[in-house]
Amino acid sequence: MSTPRIILIAAALIAAVAIAFLPAPAMSQAHVAAGITYEETPRPEGLPDDMQPLPGVGLRFLSIGAIDGFRIAAALWQPLAKPAASTTLLVQVHGSGGNFASLQLRATARALSASGFAALSISTRQHDEHVNTDNFFEVRRDLEAAVATAKALGYGALVLQGHSLGTAQAAFYAATEWDPAIRGVILTGAPAKLPWKARYILIQDEDAYRALARMAREALRAGRPEALLPMTMGWIGGRQAPVTAQHFLTYRDEATSAADMTFWIARIPRPILLVRDAADGIVLPFEPYMLLSAARAEGSLVPEIRYVLLPNPRPPSLEGHIFADNTGPLAEAIMAWLAEHGL
Repeated sequence: MSTPRIILIAAALIAAVAIAFLPAPAMSQAHVAAGITYEETPRPEGLPDDMQPLPGVGLRFLSIGAIDGFRIAAALWQPLAKPAASTTLLVQVHGSGGNFASLQLRATARALSASGFAALSISTRQHDEHVNTDNFFEVRRDLEAAVATAKALGYGALVLQGHSLGTAQAAFYAATEWDPAIRGVILTGAPAKLPWKARYILIQDEDAYRALARMAREALRAGRPEALLPMTMGWIGGRQAPVTAQHFLTYRDEATSAADMTFWIARIPRPILLVRDAADGIVLPFEPYMLLSAARAEGSLVPEIRYVLLPNPRPPSLEGHIFADNTGPLAEAIMAWLAEHGL
C-alpha cells in the first residue's frame, strides 16, 4: 500500500474516533412563544350594588392574559350545583366604553346563572376610558382568550353574546373562528353598518369626516396608529369624542373599516338571536332588518336567525339602547332561545 494511501486511511480513522467521542446533540425541546393565562382575583372595588349572585350561584373574578399580553378583567357567573361540562356558558362582550359590569351584561348573567347557565363577562381593550382608542382586529384576541379560558374551566358549549359595538366584535370572531364549541351567537342593540353610520349619522359633516380620515392615514404612515387625532369625532348623542388613528381606520372609515356587521353576519355558521329594545335611540329601527336581510341572503352560512323586538313605550333614548327598562324581558328572550336550541 502506498504511503499517501496509508496516511489518508489513518486520517479517516482519527476523524471517525474523534466524531465518536463528541457529545451527543441535545434532544430538541418545544418552546412556548406565547400563551393565554388566567388567574382568580379579589372582587374589584366600585362595582354596582346589584353585581351580586342569586342563591345557588357563584361569582368569581378573573384576570385573563391574551396572547399578546393584554390583561382582561372578567366576571364568571356559575351555577354551583351544575358541573361545567354539562353547562352552557355565555361569553359576554360589552359595547363602546363599557365593561364586564355593564347593565345589560350583568342583568342577563345574574338571571341566567340562576337558571342553570354560566356567563363569562369580559372587559375588552376598549373598556371605559379606552373607548375609541382600540384596533378592531386586536379585540379578537380578547375573545380568543375568553373562549380558551372557558374551555380550560371545563365548559364545552359556548354562546357568544355581544352588545352594541361588541356585536361587531362577536360577529367577527364567530365568522372567522368556526370553533365547534361555539353553539350560537346573541346580538343585542346591534348596529348594521358601523362605518356608514359613523359617517352619515354620528359625524354628519363631510369636511370633518374627510379631515379625520386624512389625519388617521397620516398617523398610520408615520408609524403612530395609536396616536390620538388632533380633532375629535362626532359620536353618540351628538357628543364629540377623542379618537385614535387605528380606531378610526378599523371601525369608522368607510374605505378601511372591518366593523360592517352586514358583511360578517352572513359568514356565521351558527344560529343567531337578534334583540332590540323598541326605545333604542342609538340603533335605529331599520338596522336590524339590514342584518336580517344579510343573514338570509343567498349563500349565507347562517342556519337560522331570530329577531326579537322588546316593546317599550318610552321615547327613543340611550337608556333604551342599554335595555334599562327591559333587562327582565331581555333575559327571558335569551333563555327561551337557548332552550329552543337545546342549550
